[in-house]
Amino acid sequence: MALSLRRAPRLPADVRAAVGLGPGERVLTWAPVLVGAGPGVAGEPSGTTLVATNHALYAVGAAGEPTLTRPWHEVDSGSWSAELTQLTVTWIDGTRPSQWVLGDTTLLPETLRERVQASVVLTQKIELGPRRTARAVIRQDLGRGGLVEQVVLGRGVRADDPEVAAATAAALAYLREQVGLS
Repeated sequence: MALSLRRAPRLPADVRAAVGLGPGERVLTWAPVLVGAGPGVAGEPSGTTLVATNHALYAVGAAGEPTLTRPWHEVDSGSWSAELTQLTVTWIDGTRPSQWVLGDTTLLPETLRERVQASVVLTQKIELGPRRTARAVIRQDLGRGGLVEQVVLGRGVRADDPEVAAATAAALAYLREQVGLS
């Protein structure tokens, strides 16, 4: 990824207004979403802008309306394809991953990684048998400052399984004790 040492352009005023920054919230980086981008293709702006703040990830559509507003503690993970210049974000709630083609000079992948890591306070992997796992996580809501408990189930693991419910409850109880919430 080639980065310039020049100062980045300012976030357009209409996009900033659509994001509606809260108290203490500031823009860390942003990028226009491209369509038709990829190896050997210049890419054209789609009209959507992806904005990363210290509190959340936003997408603002061409008409100036927010199409995505998700705090960092709701992001499970992200991946960057340098070849496709594509950012993929998976969500804690298991909804379909979001994907954006951004171009090759964006700092969004690094910012996403840093913000997600900043939100994780404590995590514990839960072994549930052969090839069955879950994670119990305590994360900080970076916008409001409170702690959030999360359980992330691996493939094929069902939340309504009594063994899974008992194991995740025990793991969360342990994590709560470790951070002083019990």
